[in-house]
Amino acid sequence: MTQPAPARIALLAFPGIRAFDVSVITEVWGADRTDQGVPAFELRRVAAGPEPVPMRGGLALTPDRTLAWLPRAELILVPGLDDHVTPAPEPVLAALRRAHARGTTIAALCGGAFTLAQAGLLDGRRALTHWALTDLLKTRHPQVQVEPDALFVEDSNLWTAAGTAAGIDLCLHLVRATHGAEAAATIARSMVTAPFRTGTQAQFIAHPTPHTDRDADALAEVRAFALAHLDEPLTVAALAARSGMSPRSFARHFAAATGTTPLRWLLDHRIATAQKLLERTDLPMPEVARRSGFGSEVTMRQHFTSRLGTSPRAYRTSFAEQPPSGQGR
Repeated sequence: MTQPAPARIALLAFPGIRAFDVSVITEVWGADRTDQGVPAFELRRVAAGPEPVPMRGGLALTPDRTLAWLPRAELILVPGLDDHVTPAPEPVLAALRRAHARGTTIAALCGGAFTLAQAGLLDGRRALTHWALTDLLKTRHPQVQVEPDALFVEDSNLWTAAGTAAGIDLCLHLVRATHGAEAAATIARSMVTAPFRTGTQAQFIAHPTPHTDRDADALAEVRAFALAHLDEPLTVAALAARSGMSPRSFARHFAAATGTTPLRWLLDHRIATAQKLLERTDLPMPEVARRSGFGSEVTMRQHFTSRLGTSPRAYRTSFAEQPPSGQGR
């Protein structure tokens, strides 16, 4: 069986890019995990010229392609900068504008949103950056619709992410959207990180103080219970009762601990469970819906379309393992 050509990924390099973001991109797309079932990727380090690109701490990145290679890329990744107000080189900005006009997906990590804004790509569009840089982005680029609180957002095939760990979340999300949940989960396991956090989660997650440790333990137990019983009807009131809190207190503490609401958290995990079942089994759609807690195929289809922009059947066609197994693995 002929293997598909590796997906072509460009890491856009220019002076001042953050070493952390470069490392995240390289870890997600630069490691060969084909023996674990992850598709092959062709990650290229693209810069204006062949000279090493300096980074903070005495590090340097050696390009292996010039900007002329960008038209071949299916995805372009823009690291953040150590100095967010320093303009990116004009050839880089011009290359980004041409890539967006071609319809290429572009994703910026952390302060990389400033580079997209400098190119004029974010004018009139939604975007975000690290919470500490939000006001600066608004001030320097008032045409950008800066999101106040999220992990990553997309507008017109332009992705932007909040700081540091949110860059990992965005990279895994892009893998999941293109290559399936199992591929993203495998990469996450090898990186010893969470398989996914949805982009709508808050950047801030309150940390329990000593006098609220008991509440934190109760919430952890409730989440574990919910994950073990996703196929059952689960209401916020029932979960709150299990935690020993009122529904209002439960919702408030839950959001502080996870960055999202109980209902959204449940929906996220039900979709993730359905994705895994669709990829790894040939169970009929009503059974997938039942096991993932949607109750009916219609409800599952509605949530898939709303959240993923595709139907469960189309998702299975794109990402099902071969041969499927009716019992799962």
